[in-house]
Amino acid sequence: MSERRTPSIKDVAERAGVSYQAVSRILNGGGRASEETRQRVLAVAQELGYRRNAYARALVTRRTLTIGVIADSSPKYGPVSTLAAVQAAARAAGYTTLVATVGKPTREAFDQILREFSEAGIEGIAVIAPRVELAMLAEHSAVGRPVVVLAPGETQVPGAVAFFEDQEQGARQATRHLISLGHRNIVHIAGSQDWLDGRVRVRGWQAEMRAAGLPAPRIRYGDWSGDSAYAIGREMCDEGLPSAVFVASDLMALGFLRALYERGVRVPDDLSIVGFDDNEFAAQMFPPLTTVRQSFAEVGTRCVEVLLDLLEKREPNLEPMTPTLVIRESTAAVNTRA
Repeated sequence: MSERRTPSIKDVAERAGVSYQAVSRILNGGGRASEETRQRVLAVAQELGYRRNAYARALVTRRTLTIGVIADSSPKYGPVSTLAAVQAAARAAGYTTLVATVGKPTREAFDQILREFSEAGIEGIAVIAPRVELAMLAEHSAVGRPVVVLAPGETQVPGAVAFFEDQEQGARQATRHLISLGHRNIVHIAGSQDWLDGRVRVRGWQAEMRAAGLPAPRIRYGDWSGDSAYAIGREMCDEGLPSAVFVASDLMALGFLRALYERGVRVPDDLSIVGFDDNEFAAQMFPPLTTVRQSFAEVGTRCVEVLLDLLEKREPNLEPMTPTLVIRESTAAVNTRA
């Protein structure tokens, strides 16, 4: 038995009773046709299982409907979730994504990616830049195409348009929540400071402590891993614990909780904890973690919307998104019995 032949545009035209040129124009969104004809052509294309060839479409429309995405190669939760969200949003908008990941960002590697994107005919570029180095390289990404940079806290990126979720406000929400519960000695366990995310979360904690007239205790620096926060937790148990801790990520909060559990510290009775991200396991931790939720799906959607606005010469909405504080059982009013 011979394999079933893939339906062509001529098959659609014959079944619909129109010219193949008319089918091409209708499927590519151009030309004039009655609504009845357009609906008939679309119905026949779906019935036959016809799929447009991207290269043929590009020849007709002179558009590839392809977006280049440059992302950090880190396997960490934030960058991976953001990349998936951008790809999903682009696909929903009818665009293909060409993705290039960057390990150690260098100007040479970045320029090579831009050359490859240019040869592939990409229409615009989205740069997911959690690290400071990658955000700085994005400043040199002007290649005659619109560029949107997702860089936390960066309002201006020369040669590109910056967009971000306001993680500084998220950190302020976390700190404000602890202050509202009566906590005054609130330590921050920070993420890596070569990441913009780590820097802006420190900035938000410091700003909210200042606004409340409270001194900011010494920052404890981790590296986003649970192991680093576990080690910090053991040290803090030896040195003396505060009444509350704001941890820069949920994974680090998990490591910190383990250290407290091993030393018999009760959460939230003896110490309150707030994380950041609202990772899928945050609600399953013991106790369930109060944390700041980032909407990665919405970030991806907004990033693609901004890029499409630039492609269509529209004014983009660059108002930062604000994360949401999710209150669970790891925080409580300060224990005044001691």
